[in-house]
Amino acid sequence: MNIVGPRQAGKTTLVRDLIDSAFYTTLDDDAVREALEADAYGQLLLLSEQTRSSGHPIVLDEVQRVPEITLALKRIVDADRRPGQYVLTGSSDIFTTAAAYDSLAGRVMTLTLRPFSAAEIAGAAPCTLLDAVATHPADCLDVLPKPRTFTRAQAIDLIVRGGFPEIRGLSDPDRMDRYRSYLDSIVERDVAPVAKVRKPDMLRRLIDQLAARTAEELNVAALCQVLGARKETVNDYLDILSRLGLVHRLGAWTSSGAKREIKAPKLHFLDTGCATALRGEDSGSFGLDADPTAFGHLLESFVFIELEKSLPFLSKRWRLYHWRLDTREIDIVAEAPGKLLALFEMKASSTVGVQDFRHIDWFRNEGPGRDYRATGFVVYLGSQLLSFGPGRIALPLSMLWSFKL
Repeated sequence: MNIVGPRQAGKTTLVRDLIDSAFYTTLDDDAVREALEADAYGQLLLLSEQTRSSGHPIVLDEVQRVPEITLALKRIVDADRRPGQYVLTGSSDIFTTAAAYDSLAGRVMTLTLRPFSAAEIAGAAPCTLLDAVATHPADCLDVLPKPRTFTRAQAIDLIVRGGFPEIRGLSDPDRMDRYRSYLDSIVERDVAPVAKVRKPDMLRRLIDQLAARTAEELNVAALCQVLGARKETVNDYLDILSRLGLVHRLGAWTSSGAKREIKAPKLHFLDTGCATALRGEDSGSFGLDADPTAFGHLLESFVFIELEKSLPFLSKRWRLYHWRLDTREIDIVAEAPGKLLALFEMKASSTVGVQDFRHIDWFRNEGPGRDYRATGFVVYLGSQLLSFGPGRIALPLSMLWSFKL
């Protein structure tokens, strides 16, 4: 098994909690790393022989530090087909790096671990909102749980703190300092195994720019101008940050699946706590006199992140996109097999009106969604679950953490 996720997401802690008895070793240890670099097959074979009688798995932590061990792992598991011999953890998937000698296709299962979801923080069950849409597309409101009550201040605090276990509880100054240190560690230690970066300072500046542009359509030309970089460099750095779980490029939805990767993707920073720290924002930054657009983008990224984290728990295989045509826009389009859609618009307000569904209505009735079964949601900061007619639901943000265990 291969567990990947951003640094500090809790990969090692999770493995230690789930596996009572195992042989643990970390490739952060210089001696271990040098031994594996010198003779990966011999060292791994020795570990396999030592643990064969006990049946305990071997846990290799920070495995992205030595991606060349993939060929050695392939030789061992091809000769010994016992399942569960190795558990690998790392901040990037070593089997997709250029330095990997083999992908171990068909021999390894890869799981992605994200920072805490809102449901985990609240002690609730995973959000299965999209399952409700799949089973009751015409009247899913009737099967949704009662949303938890919350205040605007609580919603802002949740979004600003993010989901990293060891960071979210810190004071604002400490949180900002920790995230800066966290990103320095990623640039200095985790980037090199993924790709060579000749200008780490430019990569740091790009991260700052992406934090400021979360939930915006990706404009590589504008980033090139701000950074003074070539298009190829910016695209390479975006690939690196995507593979390290820092950002996600959300593809554009069209009714023709063949054209979905042609239009501009939307960029989401994958932890709003990290994004706000890099922007120098805290809970007090989003008062009544603040720029509503800035918080609206954070809210959109937060909802996308929560929906993305919920996907492995759903009965259908949903995929997420965004959609825009001229001045009309749907922030998130979720699609499941069977021409089924869930449409999400965000409103950083405690009230919702019929006018807030205008883009959803056009999309469903006159636009590209007219041949689909589509349910539209306006996610807002109020506490009432409201119907605005068939397939139009005002959804409190707290629905993301209201499903019962």
